[in-house]
Amino acid sequence: MISQWFLRFGVFFAVAGMSLGIYMGITHDHTLAPVHAHVNLVGWVTMFLAGLYYQARPECDRRLSKVHFTCSLVGLLILAPGLAGVMLGYPWGEPAAAAGSIITLASMLVFAVIVLTAPARRAA
Repeated sequence: MISQWFLRFGVFFAVAGMSLGIYMGITHDHTLAPVHAHVNLVGWVTMFLAGLYYQARPECDRRLSKVHFTCSLVGLLILAPGLAGVMLGYPWGEPAAAAGSIITLASMLVFAVIVLTAPARRAA
């Protein structure tokens, strides 16, 4: 089930984002705060919520939901290092962050299509 993939990766990104936050606190260097925020919000919150949605609406677990998951994962895996690159002044950072942002937006647009075209539920 796609819900399990979203839930598992959501938890993985929660641990990664929190670990980065703790590292920043220990070192008193908050340069990567935008990376921390994006990993927590795009990775943990968005992916976990999508997992809960798919768990509650198993009829929406179809081919398009796999596209949603793939774009979400790939987008964040490009976006986070790209943001880090921007914050640290590397020339490759901005193009990577831009590409990851576009892929992440595409994943949300796919999710919007899934949610908006979901079959109506009958009242119990």
